[in-house]
Amino acid sequence: MSQIILVTGPTRSGKSEWAETLAHQAQKQVIYVATAQNYPEDADWQTRLQQHQQRRPADWQLREVPIALLDVLEAAQATECLLIDSLGTWITNCLELPDAEWSIVQQAFIQSLQNTEAQVILVAEETGWGVIPAHLAGRIFRDRLGRLTRAVAAIATATYLAVAGYAVNLAAVGVKIADEVPK
Repeated sequence: MSQIILVTGPTRSGKSEWAETLAHQAQKQVIYVATAQNYPEDADWQTRLQQHQQRRPADWQLREVPIALLDVLEAAQATECLLIDSLGTWITNCLELPDAEWSIVQQAFIQSLQNTEAQVILVAEETGWGVIPAHLAGRIFRDRLGRLTRAVAAIATATYLAVAGYAVNLAAVGVKIADEVPK
């Protein structure tokens, strides 16, 4: 069984940096799986992408995979460490899928995670700590991300919460809540 590590947290919390640190420690070929799409007209977005690029070592492979994460998981080898950044961006890219279709994709994703031979480190954003979004798309995104993150955490070897530049292993200090069935 592969090692699955989830790193979650709010914006600018250090979650990507912590995931990168864990990938460095893996002693495997790191494949950075970027789910972000490129929007050249968005200067802020370009700055964020550049910050991630500048932190990555030259020997890490990059795969830009905005949607087809299952293909990457299925092709991964035991000698590889996949760093998937991020689940929230992937969900955004799949947001137009109807609920029934998304449910199938989510279940297939969890199954692929369980079946892959590679070590997998996943980065996920934490949303939903505030008010309920007024718009349907915001509520769908938040609910899908919450359910997916919870499903990944249920099968993860370690789950870290990054907050204010600190990472806490939730599996080590938390109390497990019953697993939720993915929708």
